[in-house]
Amino acid sequence: MTGPLVPFREIVLKVHSRCDLACDHCYVYEAGDQTWREQPRAVSDHVIAHTARRLAEHAEKHRLPSVSVILHGGEPLLAGPGRLRRVCEELTAAVTPVAELDLRIHTNGVLLGPAYLDLFAEFGVKVGISLDGDRAANDRHRRFADGRSSHPQVLAAVELLQQPRHRPLFLGLLCTIDLANDPVAVHDALVELDPPRIDYLLPHATWETPPHRPGGAPAPYADWLLAVFDRWDEGGRTVPVRLFDSVLSTLHGGPSLTESLGLAPADIVVVETDGSLEQVDSLKSAYEGAAATGFSVFRDDFDAVAAHPGVRARQRGLAGVGAQCRRCPVVRSCGGGHYTHRYSADRGFDNPSVYCPDLMALVHGIEARTPVPEDLLDPAQLAASALELNRLLLARLHSVLDGRGDPDWARIWELATSLDGPGLDAVLAAPYTRGRLLDALAALDEGRPGAETAARRLAAYTVAAAVHAGVPLSLAVPWSDGRLYLPTLGELSLGDPGTRGLAEVAVARHGFSVRHAHAEHHVPRPDQTAPNWRPLTRIGGLIVDDLDPCRDCFGTPVAPRLDAREAREWGHRVARARDRLAGAAPPWAPPGPLTTVTPLAGGADPVVGRHGFGALGLPLGLRDRALDIALLRGGRAATLRALLDVADLYDMDGAWQHPSPRGPLPVSRLLADTYEGVAVAAHTGDTRTLAGLGPALDSLERAAELTVTGRRLVQTLRQEWEEASRAREHR
Repeated sequence: MTGPLVPFREIVLKVHSRCDLACDHCYVYEAGDQTWREQPRAVSDHVIAHTARRLAEHAEKHRLPSVSVILHGGEPLLAGPGRLRRVCEELTAAVTPVAELDLRIHTNGVLLGPAYLDLFAEFGVKVGISLDGDRAANDRHRRFADGRSSHPQVLAAVELLQQPRHRPLFLGLLCTIDLANDPVAVHDALVELDPPRIDYLLPHATWETPPHRPGGAPAPYADWLLAVFDRWDEGGRTVPVRLFDSVLSTLHGGPSLTESLGLAPADIVVVETDGSLEQVDSLKSAYEGAAATGFSVFRDDFDAVAAHPGVRARQRGLAGVGAQCRRCPVVRSCGGGHYTHRYSADRGFDNPSVYCPDLMALVHGIEARTPVPEDLLDPAQLAASALELNRLLLARLHSVLDGRGDPDWARIWELATSLDGPGLDAVLAAPYTRGRLLDALAALDEGRPGAETAARRLAAYTVAAAVHAGVPLSLAVPWSDGRLYLPTLGELSLGDPGTRGLAEVAVARHGFSVRHAHAEHHVPRPDQTAPNWRPLTRIGGLIVDDLDPCRDCFGTPVAPRLDAREAREWGHRVARARDRLAGAAPPWAPPGPLTTVTPLAGGADPVVGRHGFGALGLPLGLRDRALDIALLRGGRAATLRALLDVADLYDMDGAWQHPSPRGPLPVSRLLADTYEGVAVAAHTGDTRTLAGLGPALDSLERAAELTVTGRRLVQTLRQEWEEASRAREHR
């Protein structure tokens, strides 16, 4: 494998190689790899010092902001407080000058007491405890060698961690699944202990040593986990469960939250008590020496391990899973399963997980239990979400400018916040507001000359908000190219093209006035023409915007300003096309997100602006049927863009190519084409095209990239396609 190394952000340091319990499901002592017998019992000073130095070098070389060290075993508490103090001191001294150090320890809890917790509090060591549920569940495997229960000691350890002074150290509980245990009873017992987090772990297994499946059930581990999920959900999800949170994250387009699921590259290295460097030690479940690399902290740096073929194989993401997994619709969530669980003697790790049926059933089960709004395309919700996003952008802009002590901006912000309400909402919801906000933020972030001056142009939005609200105020507003443009209202001519300046705008309860260069202009009714004032054209609920300086965001030339008569004529032409679509069977009226149309200089295709929520660019010369189709396509594109602005419909776009009538396409293009195509084919009566879109929908339904929201949209599109197909059959 080629490509840059993935640095290790987490190391597991084995501080003791033996254990005080005899758990019969332990992958270290009960699996095929018995190399633990050759390891020193406790880590030496030399190993500690070299490990600390290697980690500091690695963090500095790769400029890592933070690294985690997990103290592990065996049972790490067997190393004793003195040895653990030495570990913490060496790591802290070496690493903290170059990176933040996150220290953790995973223990069975049997020996945990005040002396350890005082040490951990001193160095900020977080504590994770292994516990398999109530006493009956825990004692099924987690016993002492003489058969005694470990449950009382573990509960005592958890009780110590629950004390207010130790609670910040409590990392959570790790529970290994056993199908013989009642899932609800296990979950209730763990939740009762109020841990910060619960990790449910599948028992390590391979195709050579497959997991126990009583009665031949196809997916018993999924059944067990889904019973826990239902209980967790019914209880209000009061305790985070990493496995469930990870699946939910990937279903919504987010990252995996656990190494055992998802396609994120592995970034863990293990340091054994003798200083040898190994891959993740769950590989010991596969075969003797599976985790070995041949490297040591005494001879090698961590980059040597990162370049090891076994490590690189777990860093390939989608390319690192087998062909069967790459075609699977749940691979984004399961990631092919835990790497160890793919092992077989004949094919190595080039297999699906031995838990494949369980992982598929688990992901599908959680997806089926994940509510998605039925009214996904509700115009009011889309508009509200877009407005909230613009509010957040405005707040971010203020945080940047406020830190620079700009008095002009302070005045603009003070007046804008005093107008918070319908007036401010009206201008923030305008289609081209987001483009202005994003441009201002980009200019400030990049340190462009005049960035602060450009940001102050948002004074025009404050004035426009005051006009909408009928709130008197006075504010200096920059103007350019001979015109003062007030968003959502119109423009006032103040000079020749190319000229610029600053005008004082005074808003009254009705209308406003503008003072500039010893001249004063009065606009008593902003929605009506006045000397030098031209309002935006509004036709039947649609705004014809040929004035906004930010409207040039379509990637194709916009038409020059129209005169008032041309704007009205074109607006009426578009409105008639919209009415024809609304009266068609089925009706295809452009939905709520389409509020504004901007004339384009040429072409035949509608264009949705990158940042213009609700805005559509339409070629000025289109008429009749061509205009109808362009408006239909554009309305659908505007709806999809509005949804994409506020929701993740897919992830890993371009990772797969899907069959379509136009040939292989990435999911983004396939979804957009199909979403427009179904509407156009149904409207025109093109049964051949409509039939050809059936396989495209099949491809979308199988697409691994789609989130739960994306799948809900495809379901809606499938219903639309089926209704259109039935309607054509009956004609």
